[in-house]
Order: sequence, then C-alpha cells, then structure tokens
Amino acid sequence: MSVTGAGHSADLVVINGRVLTMDDDNPVAEAIAVKDGAIIAVGSLASIEVFKGPATKIVDASGGSVIPGFIEAHMHLFSGAAELGHLQLSGVHGFDALQRAIRDYASAWPDAKMLVGQGVDYTVLGDERVTRHHLDAILPDRSFAMAAPDHHTMWANTRALEMAGILHGRTLGPGNEIVMGEDGLAAGELREGEAFGPVLDLAGESRVRLGLATGGEPEPMPTAAERAADRDIMRRGLAWCARHGITSIQNMDGNLYQLELLAEIEAEEGLACRVQIPFHYKNFMTLDMLDKASVMAERYNSEWLSSGMVKVFYDGVLDSWTAVMVEPYADRTDWVGEPLFIPRQFAELAVAVDRRGLQMAVHSIGDGAVRAVLDGYEAAERANGKRDSRHRVEHIEVVTAADVPRFEKLGVIASMQPPHPPGAMDFPLEPTVSRIGQARWPLSYAWRTLKNAGAHVVFASDWPVSPIDPILGIKAAVLRKPWAKTDPDQSFSLHEAIAGYTVEGAYAEFMEHRKGRLKPGYLADLVVLSADIEAIAPEDLHTVRPVTTVCGGKVTYQA
Repeated sequence: MSVTGAGHSADLVVINGRVLTMDDDNPVAEAIAVKDGAIIAVGSLASIEVFKGPATKIVDASGGSVIPGFIEAHMHLFSGAAELGHLQLSGVHGFDALQRAIRDYASAWPDAKMLVGQGVDYTVLGDERVTRHHLDAILPDRSFAMAAPDHHTMWANTRALEMAGILHGRTLGPGNEIVMGEDGLAAGELREGEAFGPVLDLAGESRVRLGLATGGEPEPMPTAAERAADRDIMRRGLAWCARHGITSIQNMDGNLYQLELLAEIEAEEGLACRVQIPFHYKNFMTLDMLDKASVMAERYNSEWLSSGMVKVFYDGVLDSWTAVMVEPYADRTDWVGEPLFIPRQFAELAVAVDRRGLQMAVHSIGDGAVRAVLDGYEAAERANGKRDSRHRVEHIEVVTAADVPRFEKLGVIASMQPPHPPGAMDFPLEPTVSRIGQARWPLSYAWRTLKNAGAHVVFASDWPVSPIDPILGIKAAVLRKPWAKTDPDQSFSLHEAIAGYTVEGAYAEFMEHRKGRLKPGYLADLVVLSADIEAIAPEDLHTVRPVTTVCGGKVTYQA
C-alpha cells in the first residue's frame, strides 16, 4: 500500500473496486482515498477504511474496474458540443434513407434558417458522388448542408450555395476547393474549411468554429446573451465528456475566446474536466502572431485550464484527396495532394514555435505531410538545440518506413485515433483503402509499428469526427485487424490501449507526474466502470460503461 497524509479523514473514498492503477510499482488495489482534490492512499479495502470520516463520500465500485480518468488527447470541444444538436447521419445509406432522415429533421426544426447534418459517409449513395441536385430533390426550398465524418468535406444544396454566395465558385487558398460542375456552377461538394465556411456561417454558429476556421476572435465581440449561450454550449460539451469518463481534454482548435468562456465557467461553478486550449496557427498568418500564443500560455497555466500549444494543419484527408502523399494516390496517379504550407515555410514556423518553448501539434495525415512535419521539427532542433519539446504529429494515417524511427530520435509524440482506420469502427473500408493502395497498407494507421520503434503513442477520438467514447476506442485498438493477411498486426493489448488514453495522454501534456495513474500525490481524476474490464471479452467491451467519473476529487458524472 502507498499512503501520504495518513490520519486525515478523506473527502471521498472508492471501495470494492478492481483498481487498475497504471502504476507499475503498485499495479492493482481495492480502494482509493481522496482529499483536497488529490489521491492520498491506494491500497486494500482494510487499509483505506481508516480514512473514512463522518463527512466522507463513499463510492462503491461494486467489483467494477477503477482506472485513471480518460485523457482525451485530440478533440474539438466547442464545435463538437454545438453539433450534438445537429442531424446525425452516421450509418444512413441509400437515397431513400437519406431523404427520410433529412425531411424528418426539417419538419422537427421548421424555423431553423439553416439545417446541418453530420457524419454522412462518402459512399452514402454507393459509387455515386453526392451533388446539390440530390439534395435539391430532398429539400429544394430550405438551406441544407451535410458534413462527412472527417469534417473535411461538406455537400450543400443549391439554396445554401446561393445564400452563401458561392454557387458561381470563388477563389480559395491552397488545399481548399469548391468542386465545379459541367454547367459552370458549384456541384455541391465543398472540400476543406475555406470552401464550406460561408455555408456553415448561415447556421449562426460561426463563433463555435472560429478556433478551427481562423484561430481568431469573434468580430464583433458577442453580446452578454450570446456569450451566455456559448458558455451553455461549452457546459454541454464538458458534461458529455464527463459522461464518458473523460477528466482531461487536449483540444485541437482554439482561440482566446474559448479560454475566456471556460475561465468564466470555472469561476461560476468549476469545470467538469481539465482543458488545454491551443493557439491555432493558420497558413495566412505571420510569425509575429505567435506573440498571442505566448500570451495565452502565460495567462492560462493552471491544472484546470491551460494553453502552451500551437495547433497547425499541414494537409487535409485521404477521402477527398487533400492529404499530402510522398507517392501519388493509388486511384489518382497524377496527384499527391497540395500542402497547406510549403515545407520551408513550415520549418520556419516550427523553429519559431520551438524557440518560444511552446509545444506544437500538427495535423498530418498523408506520409508526405508526416515527413514534412518531422523535417520541420528536425530544423527546430538544429536551430534551437535539443530539448524535451514533445512536439506532436496528429493522425499519421500513412507513414513511410524511413520516417518511423524519426519519432523516437526526435522525441516526437505520435497522436493517433483507434476509431479512424477504415473497418475498425464506423468508417467503411471504401473509398479510403483503395485510395491508399495496397502497397501502403502495411504502414497505414501503424500504431504498433510506431510503438515498437520507441515512439510515445497517445490515443484519442478526434470527436466529433468519431464518437467520443474512449471505451469504444479501446475496443477498436484491441480488435484491430489487418486489411490483408500479409500486413503487420497493429493492434494493442487491453493495458496498452488503456495506457494510450491515460499514461500517454498525461505524458503528452507534460503532466505524467500528476495524472494518468492512480497513486498518492496524483490528481484525484478517476473513472469507475460498470464491470471488471479485464474480465470482459474484447468484442463485448462496448458493454462496459462509466458509472462514476471523479475529477479533482469531485463527482462530475453519476450514472
């Protein structure tokens, strides 16, 4: 047993648990005592009984697993929370089913000026690409747009395109495209944020997207009522996280406004999760704008609310051919994708961010993007000297064999999402696997390959791109199957997968001395599960649910 502060009655004790501490020195226990937001003892039931006092809150785990609170290392809190109210189209297939879903939603929201759907498969109509004409046949007289699960492509009807002023196209920056039809008008498919931003603005949710779209602040500043409504959206998102056992969030889009909203919630009633919000650097910015990233890092640096990270997009996604590849796409052999930064420009940015002592997290899906980002981190190390920077590469859906060992060599974190490989959870195999091409399959979503090569691999959902539930992610990681018999096995063991959502998440935010494990002196962030997760067959893991979430010693969710 480990104890600090013996002799004090605890604020909260968890009893009768199968405690998986993720602490190698004391891997299994039965009970935990908590005081002043921190763990004071982990041990046998008998050893924890001494910490019970008249005011101690008792949480009976009833034989269920007790594990460190999940650390969601890559998600979009503000926009994800807003999308909880949108039309959910995941799993809808065929024109008739799509029409039924959209028309039902439209009748339920008769006064909405813009209707938005989420999570529609690229193959919703089989091999046929969706156009505005399909959507016009479903809903001709109201503005409607729907997003692919990856949030990199949207499809809009004619009315929405007209109202957004893009029916006749528009000049856009690199990597963004309004697909044009043979009639000289927009076909309805909009690739990347600059293309579909004007359509989404019609929905009146531009503030929730600012951290993704521009990294800038609301203009004009919201009224008191708008600000209160935005705080409510954030609260909804935090509650959704707590419901899924999440106690820490590493957000992957950001601006000062999000930090201010969260600080206001913290002052009013406290936060249900700890949140890190980055500064989002876009390709139209200049390096002096990193001053704002430094200000955010200095102003917000508590264990509840912090910044200190710069988020960047280097490329798009495979399904719309906007990910950047080393060799051409298997199904588009004259095309490797267009980067959002030229390599030299990105390297200058990496050097500048690193010089400020800030961490960097870069969306890099294609192997060409992964290589350019690693090159940038190498340039930063060369220019500024080696330090414990823990810069991150986000997604890494394809990587080359030559770049695998560079993660460990440069101390770079591989931030990956178990729900993302086609076939692992909700995403269909096509069109992605054909786009990648079989020659690249062995190094696609290569978690095990990177881990075996010494990289720190951290797991997350990328919510709202994938369902937020870490237990579904753990199941996807454990059950991962190769696409071809000759491909290497990339699956994780149950303990490795849990570590990806706890121990590695803490490491990714330089907090491995305070969270990610259940041990004395660590923050009292934990989740009690409905069953013994180690005793459940992998294919039944989805039946295990969080029943109590505790963050900072306070119960933030109770089933």
